[in-house]
Amino acid sequence: MSTPSPAPLWAKGSGQRHPAVHNYIISKNMADYEFIPHDIRGSIAHATMLGDTGIITSAEAQQLTTALQKLLTLHADGEWTIDLGFEDVHSAVERWLTEQIGDVGKKLHTSRSRNDQVLVDMRMWTKESLDTIITAAQATTEALLTYAEQYHHLPMPGFTHTQPAMPSSVGQWASSFAECLLDDIAGLRHAYFLNDQNPLGSAAGFGTGFPIDRQRTTQLLGFDRVQVNPMACQLSRGKIEAATIHALGQVMLTLSRLANDIVWFMNPAHGLFQMSVEFTTGSSIMPQKRNPDIWEVMRGKTGVILSLAQRCQMLGFNLPSGYNKDTKFTKRALMEACTITLDSLQITTLALPEVTPNEANLRAAMLPELYATDIANQLVAEGMPFRDAYKKIGEDLGSVIVPDIDENLKNKTHLGATGNLGLDILRQRLAES
Repeated sequence: MSTPSPAPLWAKGSGQRHPAVHNYIISKNMADYEFIPHDIRGSIAHATMLGDTGIITSAEAQQLTTALQKLLTLHADGEWTIDLGFEDVHSAVERWLTEQIGDVGKKLHTSRSRNDQVLVDMRMWTKESLDTIITAAQATTEALLTYAEQYHHLPMPGFTHTQPAMPSSVGQWASSFAECLLDDIAGLRHAYFLNDQNPLGSAAGFGTGFPIDRQRTTQLLGFDRVQVNPMACQLSRGKIEAATIHALGQVMLTLSRLANDIVWFMNPAHGLFQMSVEFTTGSSIMPQKRNPDIWEVMRGKTGVILSLAQRCQMLGFNLPSGYNKDTKFTKRALMEACTITLDSLQITTLALPEVTPNEANLRAAMLPELYATDIANQLVAEGMPFRDAYKKIGEDLGSVIVPDIDENLKNKTHLGATGNLGLDILRQRLAES
């Protein structure tokens, strides 16, 4: 069941809107579908507050909240949705209420604007999404730490400038991404903090003449605090979305570099890693191909995320204070960024165990040149100044031989080195994230 679309809420009976106007300004993908349960819950809190403050009667508030609870159930059961003819979810909810309980339904909009409604909906939706994404990021971090433990001492060349540089290990490589994700989770927590403020009651951006209780709706909706200045609520449109997408972008930048490494190391020219057939794709013309498409797509989606953050920033660029219709485009950008990030984390967690190090090739790749710095350091430990040791080894690289590979890794014992990855510390950080 859907509610048929009426004239817009702002229609005043003085002329018709040209259909082309509606078609241009209304979002074709109806991002508001995602906001239906949040809008209804926001309306329940608003109606409760109106009754608590005496702005409407207790009986009217009860009528509104009972009907809204019914609508929430209908939507959850798939028995109610909104028609594309509606400008937004708010209009559809109000129309349904009016059909159900008459003029009392029209009182729901008292002391409230669509401006603060959409902000409330977005904040609630974003908080829920960030909760889910943080959980997914924790799972990916756990997968990386498990991988690091499994291949703790498996030797692997370390690269700088894409050239062989120093001895490393698969454990050090995997745990480096785990630690970066832990930093990214902290960024997601900050984005959650920015969204965890209640704009309801800011109305069109200048407050209202009614004696509303903004602390009450903050409590009812589970926000941490009130976003105090009504004009600041509107000024934050685009800014908070951009900050949220930026935090998501940091997650994607970590995943992108992980993906790029896997693509590179799977290349037969290196052959350091291989991946199960189930997680690769083929070619339409070349029978032999096993392509790392998921990792390549992940790199591409990272660019999409970064562009979405830029979009939100540019939408607010040079806008005057107060509400401006331009900011409607932040909704779609935010939703797309959250979807991409969650999907990328989930596929990484699923696919990582299917990326298998090729031990024989890894050991064969531990070339003498990787140990040049170690030999120079050994001379320094024997008393030679580092610059002299550096020059001596640099002029006679042919004298560098490969030591016992495993002992070399295990003997590097400072925190974070190959013999002491500090995985217990990272696990503690994960537990506290």
